[in-house]
Amino acid sequence: MRALLSVSDKDGIVEFAKGLCELGYEIVSTGGTYKLLCENNIKAIEVADITKSPEMFNGRVKTLHPKIHGAILHQRDNNEHVKQAKENDISGIDLVCVNLYPFKQTIIRTDDFSEIIENIDIGGPAMVRSAAKNFNDVIIVTDIVDYDEILNRIKTKTDDFDFRKKLMIKAFEHTASYDCMIANYMNERFNGGFGDYKFIVGSKVFNTRYGENPHQDGALYEFEYFFKHNFTALKGEASFNNLTDINGALMLATSFDELPAVSIIKHANPCGFAVKSTLLESYIEALKCDPVSAYGGVVAINGTLDEELAKKINEIYVEVIIAANVTDEALKVFESKKRIKIFTQNNKFLVRANDKYDFKHIDGGFVYQQRDFVKDEELQNMKLVSKKVASESELKDADIAWKVAALTKSNCVVYAKNGAVVAIGMGMTSRVDAARAAVAKAKDLGIDLNGCTLASEAFFPFRDSIDIANAVGVKCIVEPGGSIRDEEVIQAADEHGIALYFTGVRHFLH
Repeated sequence: MRALLSVSDKDGIVEFAKGLCELGYEIVSTGGTYKLLCENNIKAIEVADITKSPEMFNGRVKTLHPKIHGAILHQRDNNEHVKQAKENDISGIDLVCVNLYPFKQTIIRTDDFSEIIENIDIGGPAMVRSAAKNFNDVIIVTDIVDYDEILNRIKTKTDDFDFRKKLMIKAFEHTASYDCMIANYMNERFNGGFGDYKFIVGSKVFNTRYGENPHQDGALYEFEYFFKHNFTALKGEASFNNLTDINGALMLATSFDELPAVSIIKHANPCGFAVKSTLLESYIEALKCDPVSAYGGVVAINGTLDEELAKKINEIYVEVIIAANVTDEALKVFESKKRIKIFTQNNKFLVRANDKYDFKHIDGGFVYQQRDFVKDEELQNMKLVSKKVASESELKDADIAWKVAALTKSNCVVYAKNGAVVAIGMGMTSRVDAARAAVAKAKDLGIDLNGCTLASEAFFPFRDSIDIANAVGVKCIVEPGGSIRDEEVIQAADEHGIALYFTGVRHFLH
């Protein structure tokens, strides 16, 4: 039996090779892997000794040879294949262990295109594909974490068809994701990120119990191991819907860097947000915005969930808590609550992945775009268009209202006061309806909107929303501007003595 070992990531390869030798395998190897094995007193045959052809072109060509690919690809139960192998002095290779040139690490480290090109693997993917195609006869190894299981399977003769099939699928996933990464990089570099093809590749973290509804299957996939590094289940299992709500809550809670922000989400929309002096105070103020909707919602905490905060949250039923970190004492508060789910990122503060792009499925395909971010300069450079100038406290509330509006389903309006969101109208087909809905809910809850700041993620097409804002005592409004009736809106603000600012940037969220 022969095993071909040729790896860029050499962690564990010496131990794996020793294990294969003990199981009776003859080792064939290349380049740096061959050198490392020899340095560790592992007997190995260099590929060039089999092909009778030296490595050429600075290592660009070394394994692309019939003596290698014929040894991998010929079918052992095909008499004609066996005959041709014998006639051409081709000895079988029964195991191939390959991981590919570190393309991703290279593009992170350098912008030197000539070096990047040299870190595109050619022979490696070819060998992986050959071995995967002939998986019934050849064990294909592409993942370091599989080394021990493979050795044990060979030793116990349990390397059966199903196991080899699993390795085959993993191998094709490996080469496919590698090629996708290269194609995406080239399009990013030369086509502004929008080439003729777009490849979206994620690795599975776990299956969810079901999708949005029980009759749908679902799973969480991740980019760049974000969830593996930043998501730990302390209590309960995250559902498909939990994950989408957690995402919305986390985006809000991380919008203010390291400030003690708390957001509350229900069905992917905000129903409470505050940034006060402590997380406890922030939660109390966030809950006031819409305690009815908060029931069964998701709470994101930009800091530590401690015992005092846990006891306060435990006064109502929330389904999910995501916190930067959680104390043991806080976890004990929820021991008797079977339905609550608690997750942590094990960080001092919550973190985002900050993916550069986002996408949405539509029937027959998907739409793909640069991701929308609220930039600090949007408020720093916004234009005062009214006679009235906002106070410092109103501008602080504008920062909150504007960022929350950008993460709320359009059409939306957000009212903020004293560091907390006090009313939200979202997902309406008419902006004035959103304004009315927010005011009506605030009235039902006995919330005083007098003195608050209002933000809209897109321009007001008419003055009617300004008139509604004035009726409840709004003192400052932030919106993008850009309507053909901007002058009418400005005139309304001046009539009512409201400070009005245009940011020049729209944040639709559909």
